[in-house]
Amino acid sequence: MPSPHVIVIGAGLGGLCLAQGLRQRNLSVAAYESDDSLTSRQQGYRIHIDGHGDRALARNLPAHLHRLFRATAGIPRAGTPVFDHRLERLALLEPSDDGVHLAVNRLTLRQILLAGLEDVVRFGKHFTHYRVGAGDRVTAYFSDGTTATGDVLVAADGVNSPVRRQYLPHARVVDTGLRQLYGKVPLTARTRELFLDDMFAVFTPIIGPDGSFVGVAPVEYPEPVRQATARLAPEVGLHDTHDYMTCSFGARRELLPPDDELRAMSGGELRAMTLRMIEGWHPQVRAIIEHWDTSTVFPLVLRTSVPIEPWPAGNVTLLGDAIHAMSPAGGVGANTALRDASALAAALGEAAAGRPLVQALAEYEAAMVTYGFAAVRASAENGQRLLGQDPLPAA
Repeated sequence: MPSPHVIVIGAGLGGLCLAQGLRQRNLSVAAYESDDSLTSRQQGYRIHIDGHGDRALARNLPAHLHRLFRATAGIPRAGTPVFDHRLERLALLEPSDDGVHLAVNRLTLRQILLAGLEDVVRFGKHFTHYRVGAGDRVTAYFSDGTTATGDVLVAADGVNSPVRRQYLPHARVVDTGLRQLYGKVPLTARTRELFLDDMFAVFTPIIGPDGSFVGVAPVEYPEPVRQATARLAPEVGLHDTHDYMTCSFGARRELLPPDDELRAMSGGELRAMTLRMIEGWHPQVRAIIEHWDTSTVFPLVLRTSVPIEPWPAGNVTLLGDAIHAMSPAGGVGANTALRDASALAAALGEAAAGRPLVQALAEYEAAMVTYGFAAVRASAENGQRLLGQDPLPAA
């Protein structure tokens, strides 16, 4: 077939990485994002990038943008130290991958992934549904009355994916039973003293007697962001940002106000509530929460996909949280989405070179379902064991 035109719904990490990979292969792509901009809502802060994620970025970004990514990625200590609420160490979980551990700021990575795609990504486009028409061409419909037609439609639209709901209506996303408040503590000479040296690791959970937890993880830039950008990619307008410690508080939903009330609370109110809930914890842990930048604190319902059996391949496919959303307890959600994007870009490149499109997509989906749902199961097991997450339901 002629080179396929690919419609990507969603411009998160996976959708942008896919678009970059297709652009590198000179394939036609357009991405449609419901948010009005990269910064129109809070989506989290630090991202842990492992070997899978780094290789995906290296394969799909232009070389100078991958160098910029590495120049803005901190290198935390490997492993996950686990403490109780008295700051007594319970365990040190060793990493199980190939030794690549990078700590990056989510917005910084999204800005790097967007670079050079300004003519590809359309913001403020709310996807409603799709239809497959003559010649297996697929048309995406948007709430503003516009449409886009292509040869492949990719769901990269996250855990609430409307593409998935239409394409795989039996695929379930369930509540893990956990709620998490995300925030930051800016790292200064004074605030660094709040954290043990061991806490400058990939991730550090501090677990309370009722199962609630505080989690911390650093983002430390190897050089100032402006300096790295000017040196490697001056055309990329990265937001200037400074070292910080991601600091989250999580608990079972039964211990917290209803979700609507949580979402209505200010950062100051969320901090005050958290301090009440960790009364009696080690003073150093309480001091960490006291130093939350309240303008950065927001609540999130933690959800997970339920693994399903493979489905017949067609010209609609999925990647990332749209198909295998997972508990953050495994720390690989973003990496799995980037891995998907890289594999899918390669598959579509093979289709452009003459391989039957559905065959290329079927092979991509067979591999993605295997490693993606394995990550879902592992994350659920970690979340259940460490954080009190609900068991993963049977399919």
